[in-house]
Amino acid sequence: MLNFIYYPVSFILWCWHWVFGHIFGESSGFAWALSVVFLVFTLRALLFKPFVGQVRSMRKMQEFAPELQKIKKKYANDKQRQAQEMQKLQAEHGVNPLGGCLPMLVQIPVFIGLFHVLRSFKPGWGEVYFFDAKGVESFVNAKLFGANLSTFITMPYDNPGQPSLTDFGTERSSVLLVAIPLMIIASIATHFTARHSVARQTQAATDNPQTAIMNKLTLYIFPLGVLVGGLFFPIAILLYWLSNNAWTLGQQYVVYHRIDREEEAKKVEATAQRSALAPKPGVKPVTKPKPGQKPQTARKPAGAAGAASAGAQQSTTQSVDGTATSAATDGDGSASTAKPSTEVPGLSPDRSPGKKQGNKKRR
Repeated sequence: MLNFIYYPVSFILWCWHWVFGHIFGESSGFAWALSVVFLVFTLRALLFKPFVGQVRSMRKMQEFAPELQKIKKKYANDKQRQAQEMQKLQAEHGVNPLGGCLPMLVQIPVFIGLFHVLRSFKPGWGEVYFFDAKGVESFVNAKLFGANLSTFITMPYDNPGQPSLTDFGTERSSVLLVAIPLMIIASIATHFTARHSVARQTQAATDNPQTAIMNKLTLYIFPLGVLVGGLFFPIAILLYWLSNNAWTLGQQYVVYHRIDREEEAKKVEATAQRSALAPKPGVKPVTKPKPGQKPQTARKPAGAAGAASAGAQQSTTQSVDGTATSAATDGDGSASTAKPSTEVPGLSPDRSPGKKQGNKKRR
């Protein structure tokens, strides 16, 4: 039913065994062990680009995590509207939640496929997917420090009708000698891989109760599961688990530092742009006119503007003998020839000089 997984996995394993078989021998345990390890490396190399996208997606989600929390609180009673707003926010930031799960989702069928292919290598069997009967016999006879790669710690010593230690010609002590160190190292590698990922989380993410629970699972429960599961996993699967975690740990170190350098370079560039656009000390920034507004011109001094607009001002002077004269001044302030004034002192300008001011005499 899952032949579309079993055949590609067995083909990659066959290719690497062909390479290392020419170096160490077809039935060498080191050739088969390295074939399993490089099978993992090949698959993880194919998933390198999706892993980088996963890390970038997680970084972006951490940046707008507070906005997601606001949406959850705002639409706490409307789950449909909450999901719509969250999808809208993720689309605006260019984040695809499924993209972050792709590497993990792909590794699961690969693990299942490898587990099935290796368990199919049994004494007396014929062809197994891309391996012919000779290749199956080579795997059955290969031993790594005295233990066959298909054997596991809890495998029965003698079990008619089912694979047993007797069928592989392996002692349980040899299996323990190889499996236990692999179990411990694989468990420690799983813990440090999870620890490295948790250390990259922001404070807001770690304060989230759900994230805190997942961190505890990945830090302690998953490594413990590898340690306990090692009792039932074949040695080849333990090699797969160890090499997979070793690749993940190294890949995280490389990718995280690469992204950190990119973000640091962007910050330096943004700081340089702000410094270039900032006004120099002592220089007032130029204010741009608003749309539709005419640019303002510099105003002239009030005295000059008054002289230019008035043109010529008249000033009234009084001579020594009391006769009023008027003098006209031009715009430059120079006085022109004085002319006698027609106004009589003590009279309003609208009264004639023949009438005296005062109240009318009552009759």
